[in-house]
Amino acid sequence: MLSGKAVLLTGASQGVGRGLALAAASAGASVVITARNLAAAESVVEEIQARGGRAAACRCDATDRAEVEAAVAVALAEFGRLDALVHNATSRFSGKKALAQDITDEDWNDQVAVGLRATFHCGQAALPALRETSGTLIVLVSNAGIEGSLPLVVYSAIKGAQRGLVKSLAREWGPVGVRVNAIAPVAMTPAMGKFFDDQPEMKDYIATGASLRRIGEPEADIGPVLNFLVGPNSAFITGQTLLVNGGATMI
Repeated sequence: MLSGKAVLLTGASQGVGRGLALAAASAGASVVITARNLAAAESVVEEIQARGGRAAACRCDATDRAEVEAAVAVALAEFGRLDALVHNATSRFSGKKALAQDITDEDWNDQVAVGLRATFHCGQAALPALRETSGTLIVLVSNAGIEGSLPLVVYSAIKGAQRGLVKSLAREWGPVGVRVNAIAPVAMTPAMGKFFDDQPEMKDYIATGASLRRIGEPEADIGPVLNFLVGPNSAFITGQTLLVNGGATMI
């Protein structure tokens, strides 16, 4: 499906980002893996290469415009093009549970930087290359940004704001052939695994809350949706949020 295309992902060294990278590479894309931890990004590159795929690693803090621009430059230098930039990176505070009155400025500012400012950096840096390929910007959001979340007030606000930014960019960039969409996944990740270790009862609660009665897998369940949005079969879809959560949230 993605043969000949090049995809750059932020926050792709583990969890959903890693699964998306593996799925895109398996579909034939050349993939640039970025993360703040270069060694972790290189580990995913090794996985892809072991499967016969093409990949490169680049350290990138998505809150730093220069580093995002450098990552786009790596994609162009390594693979000669950029067909999709996927912004998946999240703040270190994203899973922090706190009531609104207990949230600190540091918590708020870091999540705004990684969720909103970095999304804008990614879009601005990638736009010239995406115009050349009629490519796409894809942002990973969350069901929390649709329904709200009692213990994750800031995270919910940021994810909801990302959806507004996706729609605005889709309207602005549609006339030049660039699509912008979002994916709201529910999938098993190391962070979720740690959460279940601390609160084992929540695993069944979350799984039974989904109509399909299970938690998704990053590569197998979320990856094909990314490939669809990058590939030619979604050429008439933009400004949308695809909920990939087994029916936990329906809109």
